[in-house]
Amino acid sequence: FIIKFNGNGSISLQLQIMRNKEENMKRETVVVLDFGGQYNQLIARRVREHKIYCEVKSYKTPIEEIRAMNPKGIIFTGGPNSVYCADSPHCDREIFELGIPVLGICYGMQLTAYLLGGTVEKAAQREYGRITVTMDDKTSLLSGMSDASSCWLSHTYQVKKCPAGFHPIAHSTNCPVAAMANDDRRIYGVQFHPEVTHSDEGRAVIEN
Repeated sequence: FIIKFNGNGSISLQLQIMRNKEENMKRETVVVLDFGGQYNQLIARRVREHKIYCEVKSYKTPIEEIRAMNPKGIIFTGGPNSVYCADSPHCDREIFELGIPVLGICYGMQLTAYLLGGTVEKAAQREYGRITVTMDDKTSLLSGMSDASSCWLSHTYQVKKCPAGFHPIAHSTNCPVAAMANDDRRIYGVQFHPEVTHSDEGRAVIEN
């Protein structure tokens, strides 16, 4: 509200719509592609906490629509499927050719690896809950994190072999590729969920 003192001595109240915050957020946009994960809205919330405008879109969103949004980044959510299931959600592989940074989370990481020629396999031991993840390379996505951090994992499948141009940047006892990176193309993946509070330093991943 703005208090306005009129020339006749009276006082009036005017409601000022505060658009500055929204406009500032819209200067940079992040698109969250939803693959059926339960944390899709939470991922968007974490992005917005960094004063970045964020929209959740279906994985079926046409590549032309995503390109028109001119996002500064794209995040793939998790999901309940295996990338090898006939009815599992897949996006257009061309999304990796837009030159826009991509972060795949859980299923999103597995899908990234699968679409780009890596290998995904059923884990010998399913991981569920808070698990210590060792950060092997903290030069980019994992910058600012501890050497070992408690993270939330919930997966049956995992990346066995990274695609060409990628390298593992984190691991857990039962997951040799708990995160992967291609810094040249700015495409990344994490098997853990940085968006939930159960991941102690997950905020750093979203921020990076």
